[in-house]
Amino acid sequence: MMDLLEECRGAERIGISGHIRPDGDCVGAVLALKMYLQKCLPKALVKAFLEEPADIFREIKGFEEIVTDFPEEEPFDVFFALDTDAGRMGGAEKYFRAAAKTVNIDHHLRQTGSGDVNHLDPAVGSTCELLYDLIGEDGLDRDIAKALYIGIIHDTGVFQYSCTTPATMEKGAKLIGYGFDFPRLIQETFFQKTYLQAQIMGRALMESIRFLDGRCIVSALDRKILDFYHAAPKDLEGIVNQLRNIKGVECAIFMYQTGVMEYKVSLRTSERVNAAQVAAIFGGGGHARAAGCTMEGTFHDCINNLARPIEEQLNAARDRARRDE
Repeated sequence: MMDLLEECRGAERIGISGHIRPDGDCVGAVLALKMYLQKCLPKALVKAFLEEPADIFREIKGFEEIVTDFPEEEPFDVFFALDTDAGRMGGAEKYFRAAAKTVNIDHHLRQTGSGDVNHLDPAVGSTCELLYDLIGEDGLDRDIAKALYIGIIHDTGVFQYSCTTPATMEKGAKLIGYGFDFPRLIQETFFQKTYLQAQIMGRALMESIRFLDGRCIVSALDRKILDFYHAAPKDLEGIVNQLRNIKGVECAIFMYQTGVMEYKVSLRTSERVNAAQVAAIFGGGGHARAAGCTMEGTFHDCINNLARPIEEQLNAARDRARRDE
């Protein structure tokens, strides 16, 4: 197993970043690692870089210290890419490329490793769970535990996604033993929505369309609608999960326009559809039940292209079930 402190031996400047549009796992991992390295290597400068993380994560210690404007920096001795490969780091990629040593820690499928040193495990549900093991129980404290817990609950859907294992639950139990208010963290960072988020979700649900005999559902927001609500990507969190919760739906698709003839696509599926395999066809990736990609074309082009592999998987699952009867 990777030794985090050994990888940073002798380093005076250490940088950490994650992917664009950082989610709970990304923010939690970046700040947990920052706190751990600052505690163990007090003489080193440790800086975290992320693209405007959501305010719901402001309670994590070190949130205010995150650098979001990616200024020019002297090359780092060690730079960590967490929960992503180098290609999805946005403005922080330049620091990663210029660093004397790079370390990549991630749990996503199809990741082959971007660092000089890589720690990749797609069988684990979150990067924060990977960090839990790398930091070790002796390295934890209340603030690090809180950051890791937030990351784990966000990437496991509060322990309900298929990536949740008995080991995940055991780690979650040990983390809440540090005494932070975990029910409030779950409510305020995962379930709670702003009024604007609720309005947009209502619009998306109202205009959703079911297809493939009702087994699949899609909702899309174009640039005009997003501009009307003055909505940012962070305001769209949770829509695809709510679509997936509709009875009878095996695959939920949520799309929002990011440019001319360009859409960001999120998928949430049952065990009958491998979301990561579908997203990979279009250059994306993720997990078996939650994945995403960026697609070009009209709304109807995107849906027609997505429908083919989804229908193939649904039909194959139906045929397997019939053979097993």
